[in-house]
Amino acid sequence: MQTGAILFLAFIIVQRLSELAISKANTKRLIERGAYEVGANHYPAMVAMHSAWIACLVLFGIGQSVSPFWLILFVVLQAFRIWILASLGSRWTTRIIILEEPLVTRGPFKFIRHPNYALVVAEIIVAPMVLGLWWVAVLFTILNAAMLYVRIGAEEKALSPLRGS
Repeated sequence: MQTGAILFLAFIIVQRLSELAISKANTKRLIERGAYEVGANHYPAMVAMHSAWIACLVLFGIGQSVSPFWLILFVVLQAFRIWILASLGSRWTTRIIILEEPLVTRGPFKFIRHPNYALVVAEIIVAPMVLGLWWVAVLFTILNAAMLYVRIGAEEKALSPLRGS
């Protein structure tokens, strides 16, 4: 077994579990403030897809060598993640939670309409490539594109009144 691969995979697992805990707490607080969820019907499919992605990384990546180039790119993406999370603060969740207040327009939201989705698209490609799993990157990029088609459509429809469009 490759120690680098084990550490990389452990990081991803701990990170994702931590994000789920943060999301759950933020969702609860937002709902208590009068927010509501849209797109809940596709959420289980999204969780299943991301869980399958992680399972593939672990199952097929555990004994692989770590590519320094792709690992550096992954680290850069984590800086982008921190910027997104800091910009959204308590409004960040893994669900589509609509709070009828002005939208966040600071940080990466000044430049990209959906920076978190852009980050996830990049991570779904880059993380498998850290372990040389190009086919995992291709397969889950296709699955994620289909998921984002549904998810962004639901989110845009729900946010359009807050954007004035």
